[in-house]
Amino acid sequence: MDVRLTSEQRQLRDAAAKLADDLGPGSVAELDDAARLARLEKAVRIAGWRTLRSDGASGVEVALVAEEFARGLVDVPFLGPILADDLRGAAEDATIGLKGRAIDVAGRQRVLFLDDRQLLAAEVGERAPSADLTRHSAAITGTPEQLGELSPDQLTRWQALATTTTVADLLGAARGAQDLAVEYARVREQYGHTIGSYQAVAHLLAESRALIEGSISVLRHAAWAVDELPPAEALRAARIAKVYTARAARTVCETSIQVHGGIGNTWECLAHVFLRRALTATELFPVRLEEIDHGLS
Repeated sequence: MDVRLTSEQRQLRDAAAKLADDLGPGSVAELDDAARLARLEKAVRIAGWRTLRSDGASGVEVALVAEEFARGLVDVPFLGPILADDLRGAAEDATIGLKGRAIDVAGRQRVLFLDDRQLLAAEVGERAPSADLTRHSAAITGTPEQLGELSPDQLTRWQALATTTTVADLLGAARGAQDLAVEYARVREQYGHTIGSYQAVAHLLAESRALIEGSISVLRHAAWAVDELPPAEALRAARIAKVYTARAARTVCETSIQVHGGIGNTWECLAHVFLRRALTATELFPVRLEEIDHGLS
């Protein structure tokens, strides 16, 4: 495994990061900015981010985009449509369904979901409540239409991609929360000094950084494994990465709230938006320790 990114992959990552920085919400209030959302939706649609897989993108490339989008809290559909794209090919109006719910449904009309190895399609129903303020879910409605059947290997490889993409989402949310905390620690002053100069705060941020670095390592391996290892091994790598990164992301996001102090517990602070996204991503294609043969404490 070569962990270095190619020049094309670096360009893809940088383009995703720029889009997230330019059009992602810079505050909680901007989550309801219809004009911003319209510009973001148009940019994502025109660039073809949701059809990366059918355009030949690797698991590494999908993960790079998912990570940067989560870091910038990109709040138009990506995760659901990219997984639907891997199942069925380019379908701009489709998203994915899981446990009887369609996820990432803004602007989507159809939902693809699996019943064992049967691939089915139905309609997106009424919007359902969600803790995640950047992604919406909905009920699945209508009579399901059977589209085909996946082979065992196809199903396992798709599960590996799906799990890995949620790992990338978790890592991106952790990075975004860490960036928010570091910036706050640089400017917030107490007793004549920035709070980042105090060891109590600096050590918290350093521990979060270590968790992020560990998550980067397990994600890079899982993303590479999606296309390069046999399906069962790829899914195992994705599950190990999910267990580690889910725990790490929650810790990093909660640390960000702690570093912000009192303001971190207010609605106006973006830190809770990152935590909400991390917690819901953890429940998408969840993994239990019993499903992997490595004990992680």
